[in-house]
Amino acid sequence: MKRTLVVLTISTFFIFYACKKTEKDVTVVDTELSEPEKLMVDSVSVSDSITLSDSLKLKFNSKMLVFPTITDEKLLDSIYFQNKNINDFSKNGLKSLAEKNKNNYFNNAKKDSEDWLSDIKFSQQWYTDTSMKLKGTLNDYLHIQYFWNTYEGGAHDNYSFTERVFDLKNNKKLELKDITSMPEKKIGELLKKNIDKMNSGTTDENGTVKNSEMLLVDVIPANNSFYFDDKNLYFHYSPYEIAAFAAGDIVIPISWEELKGSLNPEFKKRMKIQ
Repeated sequence: MKRTLVVLTISTFFIFYACKKTEKDVTVVDTELSEPEKLMVDSVSVSDSITLSDSLKLKFNSKMLVFPTITDEKLLDSIYFQNKNINDFSKNGLKSLAEKNKNNYFNNAKKDSEDWLSDIKFSQQWYTDTSMKLKGTLNDYLHIQYFWNTYEGGAHDNYSFTERVFDLKNNKKLELKDITSMPEKKIGELLKKNIDKMNSGTTDENGTVKNSEMLLVDVIPANNSFYFDDKNLYFHYSPYEIAAFAAGDIVIPISWEELKGSLNPEFKKRMKIQ
């Protein structure tokens, strides 16, 4: 059977969903964080399904955040990085984009399924689900979590998370170099040391399984999926990125104290880090 539906998902963010873990809800703001005074946030959602045959149903879900008060196009392009060539960032424009993505998904699936649809012998529902979640704002830094989940048959679905932080004062996506000058090798050592500080929630017949017991790599790289609060810098890894699928997604914290001496002075001042 041709495995083409993942390619058909219009907002692919990266990879995979884990067993024995609940999907992260698309709730809104972290109550410990405060929004910038003039920041306005809205959202649009599109959900639909079609039946391709007696044995296969397709479902599409998409939720996109809308920021009416953000006007910088470069910043908006970065916020909606998973969709290329957007010309209208208004609520109606993003709603139209989601509808277009839905129609493309269904139309391409209908066309491609002609070669393999008859091979499906039992009832299934395949789906694609993409969403943006506002995690909060802190000192004019905007944190958005992007979620992607899809199922196209097989033993399990696939999913990934991407964390992005945006600097609303300077109208740009925050890069790791804007936070710390610590060499990647040293950051990797801290990530390896802290791997078990936040358990992924994975269990087996003997109880909780440590993240370190499921690692697939000897060196944990600092990825671009990071965020922070007033205590730590966090790196978020999707399944298979550094660990076995059963580990699910893993979050590793590095404290500001551990990064002491390498923090960007402007960032340190803005975050009031002692």
